[in-house]
Amino acid sequence: MKRILLLMLFINVCVIAQTQRFIYEMQFKMDSAKEGHEKINFALDINPKDVKFYEYDYLRADSINKVNGNYAHHYGSWFPSVKRDRNSFKNQNYELVGHDMFSFPSEDKIIWNLTNETKKFGEYTLQKATTNFGGRIWTAWFNKEVNISEGPYKFRGLPGLIFQLEDSKSNYIFTLVKNSNLKETYNTVGFIETFYGTKPLEISEKIRIRKKQEFYDDPLRDMRNEYKDNMKGEMNVMGTKITSKEQFNDLNKKVQEMLRKTNNPIELNKAMKY
Repeated sequence: MKRILLLMLFINVCVIAQTQRFIYEMQFKMDSAKEGHEKINFALDINPKDVKFYEYDYLRADSINKVNGNYAHHYGSWFPSVKRDRNSFKNQNYELVGHDMFSFPSEDKIIWNLTNETKKFGEYTLQKATTNFGGRIWTAWFNKEVNISEGPYKFRGLPGLIFQLEDSKSNYIFTLVKNSNLKETYNTVGFIETFYGTKPLEISEKIRIRKKQEFYDDPLRDMRNEYKDNMKGEMNVMGTKITSKEQFNDLNKKVQEMLRKTNNPIELNKAMKY
């Protein structure tokens, strides 16, 4: 498998193409107090003019919608998508809060400390670099033979592609698992530039915090407002059949408890203070 990855990388970096797509597996802990990791795959699209990082499952939903000619099939996640110009640390962030997508800019300069330490990854020799970013200490392993100064999420600026990335407490572990060459730039307008046809609301970091706090204060507000007395038993929330609006009070508390336990973002210094 790693030999195949090696050959594909060498072939792809030698071919002039619209987009090079690298797939990273992210192992993560939503609840930092628990043992074990969950896994999600992310796509890193390196286009001629920009770079995009987003969950791979957005592509699955987008493919279904393109076949059907609508935006009926939705997929949403806690994890933000990121878009930036090539060779830039200025990121546009796309984050889902409740059922609404918001967008806000950030400048995320990363200062790397290169070391002489190396290790093998299949047939690649990787070099070690470290940085302090987002309230975590990170170790990256990159390869100079793949002359692409990019990596997962906002991590870029090394003299080669990042193959592996991990924070010091192993809350987040990124590993390059696959890559492909696209004949043309993939159109992400259905799930990044718009969220299934609805343009994300441009906000500031201050408003982002306010919106997340508002969602935490009443996470089931939309469902409660949609509930009618004649819907008894028809609405199911967290495995509970709703027979009265009063049930939302206890369910709200359960969602709030879950939000507190999973308050472990990649950028730890942006964790909410619930």
